[in-house]
Amino acid sequence: MDSTSIELPGSRITAVTVDGSTVRIEFDPAYLVKNMTGSVERTRWRQSGALVFEGAALDEDSPLPDFPVECSGGDVGENVYTYRDMIPVPLVSRGQAHCALKAGDRVIRVSGSAVRLDMQEVPRYIEHIRPQ
Repeated sequence: MDSTSIELPGSRITAVTVDGSTVRIEFDPAYLVKNMTGSVERTRWRQSGALVFEGAALDEDSPLPDFPVECSGGDVGENVYTYRDMIPVPLVSRGQAHCALKAGDRVIRVSGSAVRLDMQEVPRYIEHIRPQ
């Protein structure tokens, strides 16, 4: 089974915007890792995108960092699943959704009733990742 995911550590967060009950976390670039069935090698790609929460609220008790900022990891949750340091591509889910992303010395926290990943343009190849 082929799979793609965003690798949160190293991806760059360029903005967090709130429009009513929609919270967008913009990545430029987000670093993707693609796994192919039957191959021990993986590939790394870069692409711009946004993690979009609907019916959401940004935790205002934690001040936002100055943007752009490198993400050093964190959790993205949808219903009963919590993804640590990664986001599966594609991601579209209704129900309980949340994130806690480490950005510099701050944590960006969002909770909502739906989450989706909006990727822009086309992914650009960076390198092959070979096993050690």
